[in-house]
Amino acid sequence: MPGWRNSGRKSAARLAQVRRAGAVGTMQNVSERDAFAALYEDRLAQLDAVDDRLVFGRLDLDTGEAQYIGRIGLTTEDLQRLMVDWRAPEAGNFYQATAFDRQGVRRRRHLILQGREVKAIEDDVLDAGMLTDDESLQGEGALLAALNSKRTGRMSDIVSTIQSEQDRIIRSSISGAVVVQGGPGTGKTAVALHRAAYLLYTHRDRLKSAGVLLVGPSSSFMKYIERVLPSLGETGVVMASLGRLMPGIHTVPETDADVAAIKGRLDMAAIVANAVSNRMRVPAQNRILEVDGRKLTLTPRQVRRARERARATGKPYNEARVTFVKILLRELTEQMTELVEAGNIGNNADRSYLAEDVRTARDVRIALNLCWMPMTPEKLISDLFSKPEVLEFCTPNLTPAERALLQRPADAPWTESDVPLLDEAAELLGEPGPGGGPRAGAAGARPCAGSGERKADPGQHGGRRGGSAHVSRGAWLSRTGSRTPGRPRPNAQRATAPGPSGTSWWTRPRNFHPCSGGCWCGVAR
Repeated sequence: MPGWRNSGRKSAARLAQVRRAGAVGTMQNVSERDAFAALYEDRLAQLDAVDDRLVFGRLDLDTGEAQYIGRIGLTTEDLQRLMVDWRAPEAGNFYQATAFDRQGVRRRRHLILQGREVKAIEDDVLDAGMLTDDESLQGEGALLAALNSKRTGRMSDIVSTIQSEQDRIIRSSISGAVVVQGGPGTGKTAVALHRAAYLLYTHRDRLKSAGVLLVGPSSSFMKYIERVLPSLGETGVVMASLGRLMPGIHTVPETDADVAAIKGRLDMAAIVANAVSNRMRVPAQNRILEVDGRKLTLTPRQVRRARERARATGKPYNEARVTFVKILLRELTEQMTELVEAGNIGNNADRSYLAEDVRTARDVRIALNLCWMPMTPEKLISDLFSKPEVLEFCTPNLTPAERALLQRPADAPWTESDVPLLDEAAELLGEPGPGGGPRAGAAGARPCAGSGERKADPGQHGGRRGGSAHVSRGAWLSRTGSRTPGRPRPNAQRATAPGPSGTSWWTRPRNFHPCSGGCWCGVAR
């Protein structure tokens, strides 16, 4: 089609012009250049993806107009429409019109192409007056032709043969969840993929700020369907199997069906919350801390009071720890100041340095970390399944046999059934502080600098337990191909998990975000 070739040539020429200009001028000029380059690159990728079977239908309307339906929309230089995108409202007649409800359509023509060559034409005559027209072509029908076509080992789109029932699902409202049910081979996956393409077309402004993540059960399945969305004109969707949803985590299949069933229970969310609460500990007796030769006392009452005040903030575990540490550091600094002043009566020298001495003291760092250790999702879930005493404490509703099934060595590989648990732990823990792992050893807290978000390369850690492989979802999506970084988040929900004594204390929003500065503020170095 000339319009397709012209659009491709123009996009290529404009992209070449932008690249020749180079990154010169002000920062705004550079940013605009990059934006235009991305725009033209996306357009070329879209045109290349829909090259095969670009147009697949034509509507002959009561008005005498012939309307072509294709994978994308095309116009001429003077904005005269050549082809209607299959997702446009006016293209709905191609799928919904019947002989009983023609919707202004006299004939629906299916164009069966191979590349750019028309191989066959199939007509659905909706106006009985056209049955006497010698030009009206009849055949076995586009749907039967598609069913009888040769299979390639990869899923192909059904855009040219969507049935009216499928079309209603595809074009349904964006609000709420849409569940498509049916037996094997009934087209559930195909409908879901076409719905994703439709939503991106119809609600692009709304979805571009969050991105779209398509999740499948396995890597083989994702390879099977990977060409469907590009063939529908969408090249910016992130696709991942369940085992790849956690950044930096490489999983193996869960071989034991009984273990997978236990991990898939809804009450595993409460078990993960119990594991988080188990990390906040109150010492059984006073602890003596040495700072520059002076003895400070950390009491269970101080720890308990600081812990409750930190929990009351409603922040995730690692962020609430900042409040906990600040409170205890302030109280220990006051003790240190009183001891110094008692030995230097009448000396009014500035003693603000004492706060730093307390914060960096080895005994203080150890004591505060023992009470509330910075934690990653990997370390939390690994300890839950590898330490029998932790598993028993956190799973009061499981039987001994079920606990035995969950137990495994600390170096066991992650499985696909672990991914939802790691994700739940990540929500409860929040972003780790600088350094990311428990051995960051930070006892103090520094103010958030509001700098750019710290990012870890998922490929550097290989999914090892206890490492700092957790990165932000937005960073991961941007690396894996999405041009609209960010994780699609559900509506705000609140969940309350039981504390160690059975009381409810941990309340947090499921759609929490990092701090306004975008950094991983938390604990000091």
